[in-house]
Amino acid sequence: MTSDMEKVVRQLIEEGFNKGNMDVVDAVTSADLVEHQNYGPNHAAGAEGVRAVVASLRRSFPDFRLTIEDVAVSGHAVWLRMVATGTNTGPYMGHAPTGRSIRIDVFDVIRIENGLMVEHWGVPDRLGVLSQLGLISSAV
Repeated sequence: MTSDMEKVVRQLIEEGFNKGNMDVVDAVTSADLVEHQNYGPNHAAGAEGVRAVVASLRRSFPDFRLTIEDVAVSGHAVWLRMVATGTNTGPYMGHAPTGRSIRIDVFDVIRIENGLMVEHWGVPDRLGVLSQLGLISSAV
C-alpha cells in the first residue's frame, strides 16, 4: 500500500522532474523547504530552489528521467533509491553539451509534513555524471 507521503514524492518525481511540470513542484513543496543538498551559495530556498533544479536538469538533459528503484517510509520521511538517466544536449556546469548519456545512482530522503515536502537531503553521483560526460578522467 502506498502512503500519502510516498504519493507526494512520486508526484514530484514523475510530474516535476520527469515531465517538467512546475505546477506540481509548487503543489507539493513548502515555500520554507530546508535543502541540505549542496547546490552552491546562490541556490534559492524553498519551492523556488526545487523549480531551479528541475529547470536546470531539463535544460542540460531534456530527456532527463528519474526512475524510482526502492522506497521506504519511516515516520515523516520518505527514503528513495533512484536511477537518473539523460542525454546531455544542453550546457552543464558551464560546459558545452557533450551529446553523451548518463546513468547514475541517486539517494534522497524527504521529510513530509501536512502533505508538503519540508526538508530534503540528496546524494546524486555527480562524479559519475562528470566522468560519463567525459568532463573528467575516469581513472581512479
